[in-house]
Amino acid sequence: MPTIPCEPYPLMLDPRRAALVIIDMQRDFLEPGGFGAALGNDVSLLRRAIVPTGRVLAAARQAGMLVIHTREGHRPDLSDLPPAKKARGKLKTGIGDAGPMGRILVQGEPGHDIIPELAPIAGEPVVDKPGKGAFHATDLDAILHNRGITQLIVCGVTTEVCVNTTVREANDRGYECLVLEDCVGSYFPEFHEMGLRMIKAQGGIFGWVGSSKPLIEALGGS
Repeated sequence: MPTIPCEPYPLMLDPRRAALVIIDMQRDFLEPGGFGAALGNDVSLLRRAIVPTGRVLAAARQAGMLVIHTREGHRPDLSDLPPAKKARGKLKTGIGDAGPMGRILVQGEPGHDIIPELAPIAGEPVVDKPGKGAFHATDLDAILHNRGITQLIVCGVTTEVCVNTTVREANDRGYECLVLEDCVGSYFPEFHEMGLRMIKAQGGIFGWVGSSKPLIEALGGS
């Protein structure tokens, strides 16, 4: 089994028991004119993660690794949207409302979909989640358990919110998580840095932090 250089110490990776989890690389978050941009955020800070994530995705597919994509969003009738989440931020245009790419964070709308650069292919599960963490109110844990997965390679957005929440949930369920620092992103650089520092703190309290190149090399890519 390859050993991946990362912090706080190297991780021994078992590709047969590892899955690549790509979190919320959705048009509304990453594309100009989407919900994220409408809130005044600089989406280029998230888009930096697209190319390295694409390389990791290609290497994982070539290695035959399980790849899972997640999307944050809600049913068209908003029955799974907590009132507190709807109200938070006191936005004039928020979840469920008509936005630049259809109804905001609603399943089936253009903005809810994954960006074309990282689009899923046949056989790659897409987990639709109503919250920040990918395990809450989803079948992700069952999918991983049924495939014998014990390690997660984590990419996606945003570092301090959905990535961090998912890694914490995974840690509590016994999964080993490696977060690739160049494959995650935040609208706020300081939150990105602190989010990664929290994951690897105290001997890896929630997981490991590394970069894409050593992982790709370990998977036989270039």
